[in-house]
Amino acid sequence: MKLLLASIIATASAFAPNTAGRSSTNLSAEKEMSKALPFAPRPKLLDGTLPGMLRDAGFDPFNFAGGDRASLMNMREAELKHARLAMLAAVGWPLAELFDGKIAGALGLQSALTSTGSSPSVLNGGLDKIEPDYWIIVAAVAGLAELSNSETKEAAGKSYIAGDCGFDPLKFMPEDKVGKMEMQTKEIKHGRIAMMAILGYVVQEALYRAPVTAETPFFFQPIF
Repeated sequence: MKLLLASIIATASAFAPNTAGRSSTNLSAEKEMSKALPFAPRPKLLDGTLPGMLRDAGFDPFNFAGGDRASLMNMREAELKHARLAMLAAVGWPLAELFDGKIAGALGLQSALTSTGSSPSVLNGGLDKIEPDYWIIVAAVAGLAELSNSETKEAAGKSYIAGDCGFDPLKFMPEDKVGKMEMQTKEIKHGRIAMMAILGYVVQEALYRAPVTAETPFFFQPIF
């Protein structure tokens, strides 16, 4: 986990543009080159207009944004969905390891954690403990969410914003254009960090065969 945190910091530093001491001519010449990968040209579609790309670093080593605008927006839609799931999982994973055993014991149920106290996953095992009803409910909720999103997209037409499913019960989204862009940028950045965090959970528990709450207790002991 420490290695993962160091990698995140190093990556963020590498992506931060440094314009100190450069002339306007040099900056103009560098506009077409990727800041993240200086030896590669910046993908044309990554022009800084999407949330999370306000200071576009041009990081696209697998050329996912090399197609047309419609393909790019489909990629952004998929990224947002994965990011939101990852943010939920980044919180739910350690909470399950902290409280599942206690709650299951209090209710007289079998804990869903593995023998090492880790959350069940493909690499950790333990998925056979999950009741089929759970997967049915998850599939039903996901289907309803996709249906609602499709209806919102169809109703909005060309004005549709990727990931906007009309769900904002706490009114976090500002009304002005600049505020919306800033909020959407925060969401995608937090989602990307969460996806990296989940990968860190999986790799750490697969290697050390111990829950992340035990391997990195300094994240949880002061609170719990």
